[in-house]
Amino acid sequence: MTDTVPDLARLTAAAAEISEGRASGLRLLDEAGTLAVVLDVTGLAAEARQPLEDRLRAGLLDAGAAEVRIAMTAEKKALTIIAVGSGKGGVGKSTLAANLAVALQRRGVKVGLVDADIYGPSLPKLLDSEGVKPEARGSKLVPVPNAYGVPMLSTGQIAAPGQAIAWRGPMAGKALEQLVDASWGDIDTLVVDLPPGTGDVQLTMIQRHKPAGAVIVSTPQDLALIDAARAISLFEQADVPIVGLVENMAGYACPHCGEVSDPFGSGGAEAAAKAMDLDFLGRVPLAMGIRLASDGGVPPAAGTDPAGEPFHAVAAKVADWLDARKGR
Repeated sequence: MTDTVPDLARLTAAAAEISEGRASGLRLLDEAGTLAVVLDVTGLAAEARQPLEDRLRAGLLDAGAAEVRIAMTAEKKALTIIAVGSGKGGVGKSTLAANLAVALQRRGVKVGLVDADIYGPSLPKLLDSEGVKPEARGSKLVPVPNAYGVPMLSTGQIAAPGQAIAWRGPMAGKALEQLVDASWGDIDTLVVDLPPGTGDVQLTMIQRHKPAGAVIVSTPQDLALIDAARAISLFEQADVPIVGLVENMAGYACPHCGEVSDPFGSGGAEAAAKAMDLDFLGRVPLAMGIRLASDGGVPPAAGTDPAGEPFHAVAAKVADWLDARKGR
């Protein structure tokens, strides 16, 4: 206990310096020198908050306070959600979502990843985090880290390996809510890998966590493009902007002779994007390197392999779209 009342001006100056302006509302609660402080931790990762509180308390005690009571506050940050969708399964949507997130992270975007493909989660495999269970902080899940700097949540991390997820629509919607409304820390952009089609999960996503934009993935073949058009129509009806269209499995280079063939056709998605007045984000080839890396839990966008270049090209256009949106 101090013999004299501490100098509030001195304490305020010390708090501002230690917290880099995050401390405010300093007031003395009694003549003994008990000090109350409000500490704004908005945007700080969970692991950075306690050290800041400890430094602030120690500094204020050194500056003359007898006791320090700190109330931490944080504004709930609105996440920018980019939905990755497709009209049908088997077009490489999850591979695109995983590599898009990794490529955005490499560009400095604070990005997280949600595997909203409730019934067929594959992102834990693609990002080598199978068997890693998310922890809970209070009522919220804490995303699982990985070697690629993209925290992620997936039903594949909650259900037992190989277990069939047989949930009706309301249960799937609740699961999506837990995955999106998690403790994301300083993440500001969330890439959400949606299931194929236009079902319950997509509707729940639009109603409760409206995406800022949607990336649509299709192969070049006509059947896939017809289904992609349905997915685009769903988002447009809900006033969700279409960031653009990606053509996946676009051409196959023979590893022996180098000749390029087009088992799924060529240029269909680019032509469809032009016809629908949408941006074409790029094409990703049907490449053995992408398949092998993905099966091994190593997203091609994470390294220097040329197989990752198409994903970085797509990510560059998505990043430009995000920057343009923030500038509005």
